[in-house]
Amino acid sequence: MPRILLAEDDDAVRDMLKAALERDGFEVVAVANVCDALRSIATENFDALLSDLHMPNAGDGFTVVSAMRHTHPQAATLVLSGYPAIDEALSAIRVQADEVLMKPIQIATLREAIRKKLANPVASRPLPTRSVASILEHDLDATIQDWMALVNHDEELNCIPLSFEDRTGHLPNLIADLIQRLRLPQTERAASSIPARQHGELRRQQGYTASMVVEESRILQVSIFKTLQNNLDRVDFSKVLADVITIADEVDSQLKQAMLSYNTQGPGSAGLAA
Repeated sequence: MPRILLAEDDDAVRDMLKAALERDGFEVVAVANVCDALRSIATENFDALLSDLHMPNAGDGFTVVSAMRHTHPQAATLVLSGYPAIDEALSAIRVQADEVLMKPIQIATLREAIRKKLANPVASRPLPTRSVASILEHDLDATIQDWMALVNHDEELNCIPLSFEDRTGHLPNLIADLIQRLRLPQTERAASSIPARQHGELRRQQGYTASMVVEESRILQVSIFKTLQNNLDRVDFSKVLADVITIADEVDSQLKQAMLSYNTQGPGSAGLAA
């Protein structure tokens, strides 16, 4: 019995497709969101994927297709879309979806498309993958630009006017420390981040509050994960979970180092030291 992963966030559509496919002799595992789809892909085996493209965001289906292609390259991948946009078609080719089916679709047409793909499997080349560290290294400028865009929309952070260089000058060094941490063997302990300590001292001198330093760190983590999201079609899924844990731990560790330095640079501390 062919086993299908059905990813669809519309409850009515998901239930209808699941019932129809099961009547046609398929075993169906139905999920309602990307997270559940990725979890199923990582822990179960499937012969085919049928995913909605928008779940609920545009392109969510391609995230699922990319994960299936990396984890189960032999599985047939079909995407359902209600929006026949050319950029979506190009994205489907980029992540090697086997077919894009337009909504609304007749069950008979869907059944025929699935059986045809299963009966005539096309050997797909394993997708080239890159480590999270390599992706962050390659997309450093994009991560910084995304961070800056988010900071520009933060009223609290913009209370202190700074140039682009003064605002972002710490980021290349912090991200370099993160990349180095990602490349360390799991058994090796990472050193404390000197750039993080320097950043905390600098922000105190520039007039930042402690909460502003924390908010900048939160935005950095968001920007890093967005960079990974933009590279899901090439990330190495076999290591991504461990790398995400490392990223979260390292960014938190850098924040701790920054706050330690920030809190020891109070007004008059230079004079006391003298």
